[in-house]
Amino acid sequence: MPSVDDADETRPTLLPALAREVEEFVSAAGWDQAPQLFALVPTAELIAQQPELREQLDPAASLTPIAQEELPGEDLGDALASIVWPDAVTGCALAQEIVVLPPDAEAEIDSVAEDTTVLRRVAAEHPQRREARLVAAVLRDGTAACVLRLRGDQDRPDEIVEHPELAPNLTGALLQTLRP
Repeated sequence: MPSVDDADETRPTLLPALAREVEEFVSAAGWDQAPQLFALVPTAELIAQQPELREQLDPAASLTPIAQEELPGEDLGDALASIVWPDAVTGCALAQEIVVLPPDAEAEIDSVAEDTTVLRRVAAEHPQRREARLVAAVLRDGTAACVLRLRGDQDRPDEIVEHPELAPNLTGALLQTLRP
């Protein structure tokens, strides 16, 4: 079984697949959820330490996402800044719901960017806003993957967008939780 440290052909697809798996898991519970944090741990080590989980896990998977307890406080940045993972955690992922605005809304947002309360209200009231769920995942080596599910409505289905640089500030914050 390849590990996340192996420099093989499967490595570039490992993290995006895990980000999609986390998004699908969170998506199964619907919308309007609090941010959820996941530890990414080597499956073989998890099974070795907790053999009773063998039936629930895919032993062929290099890494397994493990949901963590609810994040403390209301400020996501502060919560992430307080986390330091043990060495057994190879990476982490965060799922959160966000509002996506069209590029032409940037000027309006820039004018209120200093006041987060006003910023949130402007985003929530913008006529072209779209609700979305963002999953950002990182590994200790700096690899990142992001999946964005744009919430559909009567006129359009959900859309999925994947790109490692969808949320550079968030992936940076997650990488800081993996610092030695």
